[in-house]
Amino acid sequence: MSVDSAPVVPTARGVFCNRTLNMRSIQAVGFDMDYTLVHYDEHAWEARAYAHVRQRLVDQGLPVADLRFDPSLFTRGLIVDTELGNIVKASRFGYVTQAAHGTRMLDLECRRRTYSQVWVDLGEPRWVFLNTLFSLSEACLFGQLVDLRDEGRLPGSLDYEAIYALARDAIDAAHLEGQLKAEIIAEPEHFVVLDADLADALLDLKQAGKRLFLATNSEWHYTRAMMSYAFDRFLSGPGWRDLFELVIVQARKPRFFDGSAEFTEIDEESEQRDFGRTVDRLEAGRVYRGGNAQDLQTYLGLGGAEILYVGDHVYADVHVSSRIRRWRTALVLRELEAEVEQEQAFRRAQRELQAGMEQKGALEAEQALLRLALQRLQNGRTLPAGVSGDEATLRERLRHLRGTVDSLDLALAPLAQRASQLGNERWGPLMRSGNDKSRLARQIERHADIYTSRVSNLLYLTPFGYLRAARGSLPHDACGP
Repeated sequence: MSVDSAPVVPTARGVFCNRTLNMRSIQAVGFDMDYTLVHYDEHAWEARAYAHVRQRLVDQGLPVADLRFDPSLFTRGLIVDTELGNIVKASRFGYVTQAAHGTRMLDLECRRRTYSQVWVDLGEPRWVFLNTLFSLSEACLFGQLVDLRDEGRLPGSLDYEAIYALARDAIDAAHLEGQLKAEIIAEPEHFVVLDADLADALLDLKQAGKRLFLATNSEWHYTRAMMSYAFDRFLSGPGWRDLFELVIVQARKPRFFDGSAEFTEIDEESEQRDFGRTVDRLEAGRVYRGGNAQDLQTYLGLGGAEILYVGDHVYADVHVSSRIRRWRTALVLRELEAEVEQEQAFRRAQRELQAGMEQKGALEAEQALLRLALQRLQNGRTLPAGVSGDEATLRERLRHLRGTVDSLDLALAPLAQRASQLGNERWGPLMRSGNDKSRLARQIERHADIYTSRVSNLLYLTPFGYLRAARGSLPHDACGP
């Protein structure tokens, strides 16, 4: 039997490679759970989290009862400026390309006045990177609280940094409280987006000899409920637990990767969340709480390059596991799927836009040369090579070129506007910031070996696939014949 042709992989379901990865060399694959193996309808999930946060703030006497969660206001990958009460989008070099004060977008002039001399350095406490889809409600609440503060409707004299701390603490408390998660457990069909291909993707890995483990920050009772709902209907036999050699809950990532906390074994059938005993060594088929990556790696008996860890958090899942443990890493970006589909649909218009920009560049180069020629004429010097004519002729040509460029700008403006709204109408593409890579794209490029929109896309890669990173592009690469 032969394979007539390779299956056609939808572009939006691709696995994209930053650093060459041979899946045959991977001996163990670890997974985060939330927004990785279990994907939520982020609007529904974050709306419930937001409602709990709002109630907490109402109980503290803040005038927020009328606020509503608006998922269209912000996206993953933006950066909070706690000093000025802004949320910004930055390029890979840290230059701010878009900004909102509170929930109001800043125009170009205001943004230039504010950030022309400012570089976003994520190592400074002023800046907070919004890493995951869990950040949507946080950003929305912060922006709305900034609006209330500017309107003089918040009590006291809270500055923007204090407002962010207030929002962050309330969000953290809501995510940890039992009531929110109890609602999701009770009605998972309202929050969890099922993926019928996911179980097959993990079975392929397991049956190819990969050792699978789950390492999540969620509690056991919540993990068990979510994983059962997302997997068991698509599996025959014992269910989701049979997929994983080890399950680790309340891992406390990112500390899991550089800490020394001990593992505590959990009784899988116990409803007592504090049940367990500290263990000296790990055993296959068990569920553990806490622990650390070094002990896990010792148990597996593998080098870092033989372990692939898959998660959705750029820092807590991907950055620290690659930097500290030297594990291979995969980042899940669910929003990428729709964005890539939009870019595919825009491809013809993008080619038109690119051709127009190249034409504009050529016209602007001619304008620059004519200005130089006029300058030389005025100073009694020889005209540049390729330029001839008297001053009147040169000025007329320059005037004509200005009109041509202005007309071209008018024609290209609608295309440029559409291109800037791909992915998100307010903030544009997730991985781009203007013509440059976004800061999010730079973080992914630095720390994720591969990235994809969902774990089940590994079906297309297979456990035996070989991903080769594309040749890196440089600005002078476009200078060919």
